[in-house]
Amino acid sequence: GMAAANRIFKNFKNKMKLAITLLALVGAASAFAPQATYSRPSMRVFGEEPPEKGAGGMADTRDPDAKDDADPRKSISAAPSFEEYLKSRAE
Repeated sequence: GMAAANRIFKNFKNKMKLAITLLALVGAASAFAPQATYSRPSMRVFGEEPPEKGAGGMADTRDPDAKDDADPRKSISAAPSFEEYLKSRAE
């Protein structure tokens, strides 16, 4: 009667503890497994140089060409030469 039911319950509890422990171990191991990374090969046409990628992965926008726009906020003035820049720094 009662003793048999108690024994079955204890056995069940032990099996559950074992199952939970195993699941925890498997979960912990998978956390350290190397992740598969799928990167498509870069599509580069020979002779066509795409904009250089900067440190943040964005296309480099330094040294843009001068541009006049009706909206002065969108206008870009011509950059000084390096010599002109150094002279302006010296002043």
